[in-house]
Amino acid sequence: MTLTLLLCDDHRLFREGLAGLLQQEPGWTVVAQVGDGEEAIRLAGELEPDLAVLDVAMPGLGGIEAAEAIRVRSPRTRIVAVSMYGDLHYRKRMLAAGAAAYVLKNEAGADLIAAIQAVLRGETFISPSLASPSQGRDALQSEGCPDLDQAALTGREREVLELLVRGRRTREIAAELGISTKTVETYRGRLMAKLGIDNLAGLVMFAIRAGIAPLE
Repeated sequence: MTLTLLLCDDHRLFREGLAGLLQQEPGWTVVAQVGDGEEAIRLAGELEPDLAVLDVAMPGLGGIEAAEAIRVRSPRTRIVAVSMYGDLHYRKRMLAAGAAAYVLKNEAGADLIAAIQAVLRGETFISPSLASPSQGRDALQSEGCPDLDQAALTGREREVLELLVRGRRTREIAAELGISTKTVETYRGRLMAKLGIDNLAGLVMFAIRAGIAPLE
């Protein structure tokens, strides 16, 4: 089947990671990536994508308000919410705004495709861990995530990975850690080699699933 998607999240690397993940599915195409709710509303009206993936909490216009507006401008567009927050308050508001699925960001690698498939079948999807009484930031790791200890990352490699997840550029990481830009690039290459990942967005998705520097 063919499916057009719009992604809205203010964290660029997370957005790119999601795009790479989703476009591995046959026939799925990300037609737009944006970083704020207002732009998501505008493009949803213009492009009328089959599905919009919206971050719940963003600076300015958030996912809840964006979802309400998209449902008016492009009624055929189905909505999936992604968030760091599992609070019932956020879930209820997002679902009331028109979302058919609510996926925790730390579990997006494992659950987002399943959530979209459920929505396409006309079902509602909520991240399974939200049904557990132990839900919370410490419980938001995906079961399929590689073991960090097995990856044998050094302390400095973890520091570099954390800063990459937070969107720091090579020069900024070098200044913050007191090392050269060449050394930062060396650490990034080691991380990719150890984790079997060949791009920066993939590193970010790994770190999010593993619970390193969760997105705010």
